[in-house]
Amino acid sequence: MTRTAPAHAHAPAHAPSVASATSAAGPPARFGDLLAAEWIKMRSLRSTWWTIALTALFVIGCATVASLADHGGTSGFLPFDAFTPGAYMTLMLVSGSVGAVTIVSEHGSGLIRTTMVAVPARHAVVLAKAVVLAAVWTTVGTVISLAAFLASQAVLDGRHAGVPLTHPGVARALVASALLAPACALVGLGLGALIRHTPGSVAATLFTLVMLPPLFSTSRQWSADVNHVMVVSAWKRLVQNWGDLPDINRVHDATVPGSWAVYAVWPLVAVALAVVVVRRRDV
Repeated sequence: MTRTAPAHAHAPAHAPSVASATSAAGPPARFGDLLAAEWIKMRSLRSTWWTIALTALFVIGCATVASLADHGGTSGFLPFDAFTPGAYMTLMLVSGSVGAVTIVSEHGSGLIRTTMVAVPARHAVVLAKAVVLAAVWTTVGTVISLAAFLASQAVLDGRHAGVPLTHPGVARALVASALLAPACALVGLGLGALIRHTPGSVAATLFTLVMLPPLFSTSRQWSADVNHVMVVSAWKRLVQNWGDLPDINRVHDATVPGSWAVYAVWPLVAVALAVVVVRRRDV
């Protein structure tokens, strides 16, 4: 008499059950994990840190040289020696270009496909990139602006022309200069997500941040209004102590609250653009 084997005995030994398949699948990536991944990506690129270091030395060096060349010292208002436009425009270009390359490089190497497969929530990936980018460049901008100011004042103090940190307008200028780099980096991120081509993204960042504002003069109201919504124009307004300047220099000048609003709107719009583009486009 033969015995009938149980039905489950004929099932292949290697066939996974539903429970085992479920347990094999890992938990969804948390936002903290995405932040750590983006930080590792940035930290592993030596070229980024060399670029940051050289840019910092350049900005601080420009502030020192400008102070050495300023034989007259202050002119009744907060001097531009610590906040030379040429040096900070270079900082804008570098931070904006790094922001663009942060996302464009992954498209070029194809790594973005792996990232999106591992993390289907594309908006979370973009937001993680934005947070890491903003944190790094805020730190860099703070160090650069403070070091440039202290270096310039060390020179001017020898001529009894320096100003302390408590001088009216200094704190605002330092904060504006510190936040200039992250604002530009996020603008570059948005343009990089939109264009997805390294030369094109860098060129668009250069044009938007530096070349476009001078096209609109402040001699007429409508042109001045356009000029004032540019990041570099907002920075120039925030580092100036207009209260000590004659009224003749206040033709169609921007307001301080409006300039701070420019600092907030540009990065927010750029990150929102990057999120929308990444979610709707194929990688």
